[in-house]
Amino acid sequence: MGGVHAPYSMPYRDNGKQDHETLSIHRTAHRRRYWLMTQKACFQKENSDLIEKYSTSFVPENERHGHVRDLFTLWFTTNIAPLPIVTGAALFARSHLSLFWCATAIISGHFLGALVLGACSAQGPRMGLAQMVQARGQFGRYGSIIITLIASVLYFGFFTSNTVLAGAALHDVAPVFDIRTTTIVGALCAVGIGILGYKTIHLLNRCGIWFMMSALALAFLLIFRQAPPSIWQIGSFNTWGWFLTFSTSLVWNTSYSCYTSDYSRYLPASVGIARPFAMSFFGAALGASLTFIFGAFVSATEPTIADPLHALSVLSGPLSRPLLLLFVLNIISHNALNAYGASLSIITLIQTFFAKWSPKRLARIAISSSLLITGLVLSLIFTTTVVPVFLNIVFALLIVLVPWVTINISDFYLFRKGNYDIGSFFKSNGGIYGLVNFPAVVAFLVGVAVQLPFATNAFFSGPFCGVFSSIDIGWIISPPVTILSFFLLRQKILW
Repeated sequence: MGGVHAPYSMPYRDNGKQDHETLSIHRTAHRRRYWLMTQKACFQKENSDLIEKYSTSFVPENERHGHVRDLFTLWFTTNIAPLPIVTGAALFARSHLSLFWCATAIISGHFLGALVLGACSAQGPRMGLAQMVQARGQFGRYGSIIITLIASVLYFGFFTSNTVLAGAALHDVAPVFDIRTTTIVGALCAVGIGILGYKTIHLLNRCGIWFMMSALALAFLLIFRQAPPSIWQIGSFNTWGWFLTFSTSLVWNTSYSCYTSDYSRYLPASVGIARPFAMSFFGAALGASLTFIFGAFVSATEPTIADPLHALSVLSGPLSRPLLLLFVLNIISHNALNAYGASLSIITLIQTFFAKWSPKRLARIAISSSLLITGLVLSLIFTTTVVPVFLNIVFALLIVLVPWVTINISDFYLFRKGNYDIGSFFKSNGGIYGLVNFPAVVAFLVGVAVQLPFATNAFFSGPFCGVFSSIDIGWIISPPVTILSFFLLRQKILW
């Protein structure tokens, strides 16, 4: 054909060359599939590490991790937030105590409450379970429903109240955004951290403790420099005010007891009981006491400003924005605990009726999303009323929390000495603990009943509430009566 080329003429190939090229194509396709599978596996592994795997199921020993000191950073840092500042300020204004006597009541209440928190937190490494799942070993599978329901309501209330405070504080930091937007942003961040779970929560508090300790020290310094000498002459000792402040501080740390082991259950069982107890105790007692006292100082220094956070902003001057920003970031981190604990409590409640259900990541994400939507709706509609209503609910729930935590601690440390059959917690018939453990349930109801005559709160006042100047002393009577009833009922069942 000379210089003329045949267009698209098929080149000649022998069979050997064709087989070689076919094999090369197959190898390339295989490598591509292998690469895609590897990338998918890596993505799944990263996603697995990022979002906590377990929810309410038992954490195997070979998947335990962390350090006991993380419990100190968690409980110290999480208490340096706007809500305890607001509560401390409100107590000082309402109690009419001097700063000295207010501080003694705050410290006494928080240190006593921290004993309860520490005793519950120390159960986590031994059990490897969320706190409300463990309640099945004391009350039975169905007997534990009431305390699990109360825990769910309590921590949903914490979440909603802190969402309102976070939105208000974030709006003060960035007033260019309206308060509805800042409330939504704060809630989204808190729930997002809660969904990521255990590791992320501890990581944020390990890092945050240095910032929050510095912020609190700086804020104290600013208050002391501007406080007039007359603040030390404000108020005086009065029994009613002291016990009001003491009991409120006591219930603050006691109210965490429904989910304290949620944040220690991944620690190796080899850490024992004493060290987790000590770290949780000192972290909670010191963090909450310092923040409450700081709130009292703010109230004493600027008594004419009703909002303690606004008063802090005025007293801080040019440093107000950085300080408020740190408090905002910490309240979001703190609120992640409420979202996380509430989701675990609700999952435990649902799983009580569906024993074959084994909730994992998706369950926590779904429940957390529901909490987010419901909490935001309430926060945006009832912005001005949700916080005082919630505080009234917390005071009322002290009636229920005291007998529950008495049974929890006595059963774990005195009667069973930390020895439980983990498998029975997940059996539909309750395993060796049954559906209802009547000694525990009856003792719990007795512990609630003995408080009612002396109870005084926004919802109910007992016939003898005025005997001690309207001071609720039921929480003092309930523990000995509850533990005695529990012991006698256990002995009768054993006979």
